[in-house]
Amino acid sequence: MEQVQLATELDLEALRINERTIAVILGGGAGTRLFPLTLMRSKPAVPLAGKYRLIDIPISNCINSGINRIFVLTQFNSASLNRHIAQTYRFDRFRTGFVSILAAEQTPSSREWFQGTADAVRRSMAHIGVFRHDYVLILSGDQLYLMDYRVMLAHHRAKRADITIATIPVRAEEAPAFGILKTSEDGIITEFYEKPPLHELAGKESPVSPEMEAQGRIYLASMGIYVFNRDVLHRLLEENPTDHDFGKQIIPKAIRQYRVVSYPFTGYWSDIGTIRSFYEANLMLAQRHPPFDMYNPQMPIYTNARMLPPAKVQSSFVQDSIIAEGSVIINSQIVNSVIGIRSVIRENATVKNVVMMGADYYPWHDPSLRDPVEGPDNPGIGEESYVEGAIIDKNVSIGRRCVIKNRDQVQEGEGPNFYIRDGIVVLPKNARIEDGTII
Repeated sequence: MEQVQLATELDLEALRINERTIAVILGGGAGTRLFPLTLMRSKPAVPLAGKYRLIDIPISNCINSGINRIFVLTQFNSASLNRHIAQTYRFDRFRTGFVSILAAEQTPSSREWFQGTADAVRRSMAHIGVFRHDYVLILSGDQLYLMDYRVMLAHHRAKRADITIATIPVRAEEAPAFGILKTSEDGIITEFYEKPPLHELAGKESPVSPEMEAQGRIYLASMGIYVFNRDVLHRLLEENPTDHDFGKQIIPKAIRQYRVVSYPFTGYWSDIGTIRSFYEANLMLAQRHPPFDMYNPQMPIYTNARMLPPAKVQSSFVQDSIIAEGSVIINSQIVNSVIGIRSVIRENATVKNVVMMGADYYPWHDPSLRDPVEGPDNPGIGEESYVEGAIIDKNVSIGRRCVIKNRDQVQEGEGPNFYIRDGIVVLPKNARIEDGTII
């Protein structure tokens, strides 16, 4: 299990630093690389691990770090994300904390949508600045990791930094997918390279621990997690009004002007940016000893408390899988899969290497009485159906004796009620797959 860094040895002043911090979580853009999971929702609202949503990860990290003033910046397909946050994160009247949604809005100074990460923060500063703070913690809404931000904030303070960037060591073959930072021996960031090609990596190595060096992880990738001193953030955004992105524009300029330091992080971290990365991250959680620890009592993951009954498994074979509450599985085989809330898997079905997000209602509910009103009457997997290597979105109905398996190893394609992305069959939300269908 991952060893999460905890703020157990910080001095009193460092512990109070979280009280002077405001967190800003970026809701992301249109999420085209996660389509069709983003067909009707934003990236942070995509379900995770059978019962959570991606947005629950950064919000839970904030709450576990004692950072209780959190803004979530949204723009695309944000209705379900807004609803989830409103239903889930309600602080009591004895605390001043909040999770507040800031949607893109027209103002006298701007009538456009957010143009990028920095532009979203710039145009939200009027709301953020109402609250007293010294530091701004900027996070992504679509990453999977556990981090105590108090440790990062204490590192920021100890290094007398203007900006701190969380970095993770990566191997050469991984580096072209990230912004790569080069640091001095004392962790000061001196250079930035946006997704450098493999043949240009020479000389871009940074000092890392002997353990990381032995693994060939000698390049520091930006995790898209930043701590800014308040005044520094204001100046950078005001002095560069046409710079819309932190990673590509603001950070490279800041390195030349300010003291920018690296905060090295060596735990599990995944950027859920594609169908393949989403699929693999979910199945990783079903491993016997996953690198991401969902069971850490000091870093719980919060989500909507649905008050569902326990899962019921009857006469079935289940191996290396997660089964969320409210599920009913009857005489079936489940292998290396994630089965989401209220999933119904009927007699003699086989499910292998599948991420099944579950349902918003049970098939035996009277359609005239249930909410939501959209979706097939019979969500779940029918008798004698075989599903392998697939993502099944919410409320999907798979009929009897269906076979869903990418047997021809198609990488990209689509058909009636299904898509193939990164070689994975994806059944979109509310899809109906008729009896006997072969995909």
